[in-house]
Amino acid sequence: MSNVKLAIIYYSSTGTNYQLAQWAAEGAQEAKAEVKVLKVSELAPQSVIESNPAWKNYVEEVAVCVPTVSLSDLEWADAIIFSVPTRFGNMPSQMKQFLDTTGGLWFNGKLVNKVVSAMASAQNPHGGQEATILSLYTTLHHWGAIVAAPGYTNQAIFGAGGNPYGTSVTVDQSGKMVEDVRAIQDAVKHQAKRTVTIAEWVKKPNQ
Repeated sequence: MSNVKLAIIYYSSTGTNYQLAQWAAEGAQEAKAEVKVLKVSELAPQSVIESNPAWKNYVEEVAVCVPTVSLSDLEWADAIIFSVPTRFGNMPSQMKQFLDTTGGLWFNGKLVNKVVSAMASAQNPHGGQEATILSLYTTLHHWGAIVAAPGYTNQAIFGAGGNPYGTSVTVDQSGKMVEDVRAIQDAVKHQAKRTVTIAEWVKKPNQ
């Protein structure tokens, strides 16, 4: 059987979800998946980005080294992990704009049975992380995708705060993760490996 192809698609303004995406890539590669880490297009005005040094530094850091996602990446992937900050309990407009372009793929059945999972961040423990992940899953249900939520399938999930819908983190005003960083890393890697494993189960009958 050929290796699972995993696209990790994220939006980040100061780097938190980029870090989550990198940890997910490590976990997926340990599970022998072929991995692409991809960012969605930035929609914020340049003046707004430059007014926040952390945002400006992050955008410059990934400008060349991280490709921007395209619809062809969704067709390529057997599985997809999304990672986003919360915006009032919902996904950011940058991710929503990308998802809103997938109608053609959806209409032609190209997104059916993609195995999907999601992660999120916010600036306080009850800042909408779960609602944000569930808002992503609503769209993915319309795709006909198969949601691979982590549930409570590994002890690392409890150490990372116990979110059964997907790993979520809290960041302080300086952008540092409040939770045990090692526990978060372990939970993200477990979620990625679980997503790859479920994608293998889905893929096997079609080989």
